[in-house]
Parts: sequence; C-alpha cells; structure tokens
Amino acid sequence: MFVRMNKFWACLATVLAAVFLGCATTRIDWNSRVGSYTFDEAITELGVPDRQATLSDGTVVAEWLTGRGGAYGNSYNWGRYSRFQTVDIYEMPDRYLRLTFGPDKRLVRAGDFSR
Repeated sequence: MFVRMNKFWACLATVLAAVFLGCATTRIDWNSRVGSYTFDEAITELGVPDRQATLSDGTVVAEWLTGRGGAYGNSYNWGRYSRFQTVDIYEMPDRYLRLTFGPDKRLVRAGDFSR
C-alpha cells in the first residue's frame, strides 16, 4: 500500500510539473525596453526584419513575423444523396511585431498587428 501511494504522488507531481512548465510563456515586456533597447540588439535577438523602412528623420520602422496565419474549412452535405453542399472557410491573418527606433537607433515604440 505504501509503495502504491508513493507511485501515485510521484505520478501526480510529474503531471503537475509538466502542466506548469508547458504553460510557461516568455512574453517580452516591450514597454520596459523603450529608450534602452537598440536596433542592433533587436537584430541579434529577433533576426533580420521581414520589412524595414528608414524615414527621412532617421527613424527606423521594422517588422518581424511572429505567427503564421492559416485557413481551415468545413463542408456540409444536405441529405445523404443531395447535390447541395455548403463550405465554410475561416482564415486567420499573419501576426507581426512592429518596432520603431529613433534616429539614435533606440526603441521608441513597439506594437503587434495582424495582416
């Protein structure tokens, strides 16, 4: 009986640890990086941006793809031998991170958007 209870608690602890570790995310607080995070650090951490533009005042606006969208669909037949069919298609847009760096190449603004 004692061995069974130890196995039970060991299994429970393993499952709980897996659940908590699986739910951990590494979200970046971009507001805390404003003013100190540089464009070079962004390239080192995130890689080369997917899109980048330099404005006339030296401001750099860069975008990184953070999540690929997709599409899925459902089809419905009306009756067993019916010729009528409906199809529902759901599309999800790509998700991007846009970072704006001032002329001194330090982070001024950060935001997420979908396209």
